[in-house]
Amino acid sequence: MIEIWLNPACSKCRTAASALDAAGTEYVVRRYLEEPPTVAELEDVLARLGLEPWDITRTADASKLGVALPPKDDAQRHAWLEAMVDEPRLIQRPIITASDGTTVIGRDPESLSRVITAG
Repeated sequence: MIEIWLNPACSKCRTAASALDAAGTEYVVRRYLEEPPTVAELEDVLARLGLEPWDITRTADASKLGVALPPKDDAQRHAWLEAMVDEPRLIQRPIITASDGTTVIGRDPESLSRVITAG
């Protein structure tokens, strides 16, 4: 089973869900704005992606949302995670995880293909 963290107002999220539908892939939707991930869930996703919190943060949106982001360094890593938990609109979307643990930020056809294949 695939899980997709999405915001229904996001065109990339709708495109990803449509690609999953077209592939006949079963999935569950997590509306992460209504049910924000925990720090532990973000840590897990980041480990599977091989990325740091600032790599999946919509930094350009931070000022619009009134969020002051800390410096991008290991000492501030937890502060980044807390900022994303407190303001989930900062999280890049959609994040898709297949049952085998394959995780992608599904913003392009190649990423979507990887997770659908792993499904």
